[in-house]
Amino acid sequence: MDLIPLDLRGLKCPLPVLRVRKALGTARAGSLLVVQCTDPMAAIDLPNLARETGDIIERQGDADGALVFHIRKAA
Repeated sequence: MDLIPLDLRGLKCPLPVLRVRKALGTARAGSLLVVQCTDPMAAIDLPNLARETGDIIERQGDADGALVFHIRKAA
């Protein structure tokens, strides 16, 4: 399993979702993306992206003033 950290703090919509989409496109099945971002729209955009791509958000929360998502790349 690959762990792919993405620090997207400070980026505004639509950049966080575009960067996550790109990372998911190159990630191997089963990889875990750990995404940190400060854009409040990511709370809407990233779950919609996961629903669209079939990938799984395993955890979603807040840490150190950032939204944190654990996204598992589907097979």
